[in-house]
Amino acid sequence: AGKTLSERRWRSAFTPEGHLDIARMLNRIQRGGIHPSIRGEVWEFLLGCYDPKSTYQEREQIRQLRRVKYAMWKEECKKMDPVVGSGRIITAPLITEDGEPIHDPLNILEANPDKGLSASVPQNDQGTETSTELSYSASSNSSGSEEMESTSHPPLEKKVIQWKLTLHQIGLDVVRTDRTLVFYEKQEHLSKLWDILAVYAWIDKDVGYCQGMSDLCSPMIILLEDEADGFWCFERLMRRLRGNFRCTESSIGVETQLSNLASITQVLDPKLHQHLETLGGGDYLFAFRMLMVLFRREFSFGDALYLWEMMWALEYDPDLFSLYESESAAEKNEGSKGKAKSSRQCGKYERENMKNKAKSSEAPLPISVFLVASVLKAKSSKLLTEARGLDDVVKILNDITGNLDAKKACSGAMKLHKKYLKKAKQT
Repeated sequence: AGKTLSERRWRSAFTPEGHLDIARMLNRIQRGGIHPSIRGEVWEFLLGCYDPKSTYQEREQIRQLRRVKYAMWKEECKKMDPVVGSGRIITAPLITEDGEPIHDPLNILEANPDKGLSASVPQNDQGTETSTELSYSASSNSSGSEEMESTSHPPLEKKVIQWKLTLHQIGLDVVRTDRTLVFYEKQEHLSKLWDILAVYAWIDKDVGYCQGMSDLCSPMIILLEDEADGFWCFERLMRRLRGNFRCTESSIGVETQLSNLASITQVLDPKLHQHLETLGGGDYLFAFRMLMVLFRREFSFGDALYLWEMMWALEYDPDLFSLYESESAAEKNEGSKGKAKSSRQCGKYERENMKNKAKSSEAPLPISVFLVASVLKAKSSKLLTEARGLDDVVKILNDITGNLDAKKACSGAMKLHKKYLKKAKQT
């Protein structure tokens, strides 16, 4: 606890105008994480929501502008589907792939709450959701159906159809996300998570919504009370990770990181790599989940947050804010504009990459790939002696759930990163 970034230390890092000496903070976070009372506001800096060189006044202006922008997007979504912002969520498909409404009692129930029909996630005595129950009167049901059938709507645009088709999938994921947490016993928190993901799916035309995003967004709304602030924190995190979710007909973005993981293991532990290849696991798909949702399933909720903030502090780049602000909404590409920056303001991992950048033309790999490599290294002897098939590999790696130490994993990743750069230089 002595090494954790405390509220007192955090406040003392600001000048009277609000300029933040982030370098002092990064060391502390890299060593011991962040005190829960200030976690949300520190994350906003680590994820590039704000520039450490900005003043309190400038940040407040940005915050208010962003809240207005989010409200505008949410209103846009609400016009396309009134369940957005209503305090409820959709868990059944509302339209077909051709954009035709599905006339099913459950769908009518979810789409027409004002017709005497109400959709919610019913609670049992423990406060967790039970199977969806329908409650509506026969008369209101029939009038609702007739009205839906008799009203002719102009055909929906393709992008609207795409968005509407994801709404129930978001709902199904939301009710399964962090369901052991007391926070999600409240319907309003479930619907807040659903609203943010529905709005994000609308504004990110390229990626939209994919399974796993609810795991990444959930901590944001727990840590940041204002829904719009939670949205922007999630949006910034997605700038880093959206490449993982980008799909084509033949591939998914995370495959690039999986092939990087294969190269790293081949260099650092050729014996293990060979063994995995023999078992048919040379594509490293067994590590897919770890990279997609940043170890949310391998660590407890608290430890996952601790791991995330240590990773972000290690990778911190002071140009993040200006880089993200200068990108248009259509092209949220990762990478640096290459202008000079003080290495003191960078995280330890980023400093190593900066040193290496002068000697290498390749883009630096995210620390998450080395985290998975350090997990494989820790389990190397067990994998070599006990894994006789891919099922065994998955089982051995599943056994780490809840037993990983975030701090050890980060220091292990840093050591492997250094070793890899050294060995890669020699080849």
